[in-house]
Amino acid sequence: MSIDNSVVKKIANLSKINLSEKESENLKHELNKILDWVDDLKKVDTKMVEPMLSVFNENMKMRDDKVELTNTDEILSNAPDKKENFFVVPKVIE
Repeated sequence: MSIDNSVVKKIANLSKINLSEKESENLKHELNKILDWVDDLKKVDTKMVEPMLSVFNENMKMRDDKVELTNTDEILSNAPDKKENFFVVPKVIE
């Protein structure tokens, strides 16, 4: 597949950017280089490689889910406005 000037103009239009002729030519050249690189990747033999979901093969360390009692009076001591152990904030959605 090759990128031509019409495709570059369409991409620029969808991206809402204005390109000069020189910028369009540069972009066309860069996009074609990217597509050539992708074609090179398609040639790599991956038959013996197992698919994976992530590049990290580590398990996530889980912690125990423990309930901790906190001192709400200390937490709310800096609140500009509070009501019944809750922060009072301005209404955002009307």
